Amino acid sequence: MAAVTYAVRLLPLILIRTQIKNRFIQSFLYYIPYVTLAIMTFPAIIEATQTPISGTAALILGIVAAWCGAGLFDVSVICCLLVFILERFI
Repeated sequence: MAAVTYAVRLLPLILIRTQIKNRFIQSFLYYIPYVTLAIMTFPAIIEATQTPISGTAALILGIVAAWCGAGLFDVSVICCLLVFILERFI
């Protein structure tokens, strides 16, 4: 397992010695961290609550609040309050 992990990290350094000039590969490598974070985060948001409905509602409201310009702290407070309200009173 250690050899595979080390090989995955070492092979790009050995095989790619010049700057990548292909725009498609550059954009693909640029978005990998964001996609990885989204893949790990979205299921956790929905499954962290007692009901998937409250998690999904908080996710949707958080996306809308962020789209409207709310900051990270504001979005997290809005989502937490929505989950609290939905799970407490529904």
